Amino acid sequence: MSHELVAYLGVMDAGKSTLALQYHHSLGGHGVLYTSMDRSGEGVISSRIGLEHKAKEVTSDFDLYDDLAELRPPYVVVDEVQFLTAPKQINHLADAVDGLGVDVYAFGLKTDFLGRLFPASQRLIELADRVEELPVRVNCWCGARGTHNARVSGGVMAFSGDVVEVGDMDSYAVLCRRHHRAGLA
Repeated sequence: MSHELVAYLGVMDAGKSTLALQYHHSLGGHGVLYTSMDRSGEGVISSRIGLEHKAKEVTSDFDLYDDLAELRPPYVVVDEVQFLTAPKQINHLADAVDGLGVDVYAFGLKTDFLGRLFPASQRLIELADRVEELPVRVNCWCGARGTHNARVSGGVMAFSGDVVEVGDMDSYAVLCRRHHRAGLA
């Protein structure tokens, strides 16, 4: 039986955490859940529709492979994968698939607020057996498909700042490529 590293990447508000929890439920609920910097706090995967589940918090020095080698779960679900340390922790996920024979389902954002790939998302795209776009369509304010995350303050798009700033939809907007490039939030 062949095992896979599957990446589910997209924009904010596309249901990544909801889908991660659905996978965990549908696969029997006996796998291991990991997250990093969820907006609801440490050690939890939470969705905007109210679902949440305890998870192991992944810090920058956490060794995913060693943890999985000890646990030997039937599958792995990782939420907020964009916040993992690249390439190290993403390599650990691929190593777990290849060396431990476990399926890994990773959910996260593809790009940051500047439209650039997160380093962990880039490494995941490079290593994944499959890369899937999150199935829920999020629209830009103009009605076009939302493809980019924008950080906004007072309705104005930000073009500088820390790449990682955990926030909710009140400080971010999903825009189409045209409006993101034009800075029209």
